[in-house]
Amino acid sequence: MRTPAVLIGVMLAASLAQAQAPAPPVVGAWEGALDAMGAKLRIGVVITAGPDGALQATLDSPDQGAFKLPLSDVAFADGVLTFTLAAARGRFEGRLNEAGTEIAGTWTQAGPLPLVLRRVEALSGPRRPQEPKPPFPYRTEDVRVPNPAGGSVLAGTLTLPEGPGPFPGAVLVTGSGAQNRDEEIMGHKPFLVLADYLTRQGIAVLRYDDRGVGESTGDLAAATSEDFAGDAEAVWRALRARPDIDGARVGFIGHSEGAIIAPMIAARTPGVAFIVMIAGSGVPGDEIMVRQSTSILQASGVPAEAVAANIRVQRQMFAILREEHDPARIAERLNALDVPGGPAAKAQVVRQGRSPWLRFFVRYDPAAALAKVPCPVLGLWGELDTQVEPAQNYGPVEAALQRGGHRDYTLQRLPGLNHLLQPAKTGLPSEYARIEETMSPGALETIGAWMRARTGLAK
Repeated sequence: MRTPAVLIGVMLAASLAQAQAPAPPVVGAWEGALDAMGAKLRIGVVITAGPDGALQATLDSPDQGAFKLPLSDVAFADGVLTFTLAAARGRFEGRLNEAGTEIAGTWTQAGPLPLVLRRVEALSGPRRPQEPKPPFPYRTEDVRVPNPAGGSVLAGTLTLPEGPGPFPGAVLVTGSGAQNRDEEIMGHKPFLVLADYLTRQGIAVLRYDDRGVGESTGDLAAATSEDFAGDAEAVWRALRARPDIDGARVGFIGHSEGAIIAPMIAARTPGVAFIVMIAGSGVPGDEIMVRQSTSILQASGVPAEAVAANIRVQRQMFAILREEHDPARIAERLNALDVPGGPAAKAQVVRQGRSPWLRFFVRYDPAAALAKVPCPVLGLWGELDTQVEPAQNYGPVEAALQRGGHRDYTLQRLPGLNHLLQPAKTGLPSEYARIEETMSPGALETIGAWMRARTGLAK
């Protein structure tokens, strides 16, 4: 059946009218800042209009490491814009000026705060002055390394100094969680900054996406630190095998969990030239996690009774994970715990207990591997680190190395730095995004000078 001509005309007219309808004047990018207890928190909002004219929007809070948060209830009527950030229980209401360049209003979240949004061409994003920009004085190459034993293929970036080589090399190993090759966190790219610095010093650097992250394949959810060690070793072997790399001068730089993985490999694998441990632990994982959460909660002003309740639940949970190996039995015992916060909090505890990574981590004691590491070791901690506290770990790391008869090791606590080796005030993770510097230049120089000395590049 053919569509009547008159209907085609109606459809075409409606389509043209819709195409020619002017966009609402609030469509576009807007930026402002909230004054929250003396701290400036930048806010960015992007507003778009759908084919039906309905408004949609996202919000960035770059100083808190939050990007593209979906907004709801976005509306513009009688010159007033409103929207809601449901995830934070926040709401904005503001009036557009006659020039269409400014929306002055109020952000309400626990209490009202003035917020003025100004039109911009594009959101500026977080300020990261250390992030390297091309052109680079070195070569960059994409690589893919299979690890058949782990069922993964690791995709990464190799940076090579200019010249024929062969060069000393370092494999960068990320911390816990789903991490890409730059170890991107809160708008920072620590491994990009570190790789750039070391390659300019004459050291080839290979950094890669964790299995199941970015361009790497593999099952992230089922993996433990031991599995990640298998991936890192495969990458190390691939780097050593290259003709432009001196295989006798290739080691690891690990951050946080990566600083546990590096000694794992070095203790069992001949030929690792060196390891650099950034925020590495020397005590079992359950001790790390209890101390970490306690430090962060206390520094955040959480009441003492709530901190004590959290410690109690954590210790009970970790005891179960140490004692039981059957997932069903673990879930049964976790469900029997008295968890403050109601059913949702208990469900989260049970869900965490199902994680193979957590079950391995709470039982693993890194001191045993550290005592067997034969190669040179550099260990660095930020004095303000609240995630892997130097007061808890420096001594046990040194004791393990001494127990193994190790002679070539350097351990340092760096004043004023946090878990990412940023200059910090509190050391809390909530502070990371607000700090513009990605990694202290002094920390970079400490790593670079030590590595140049251990790889024969020192002049």
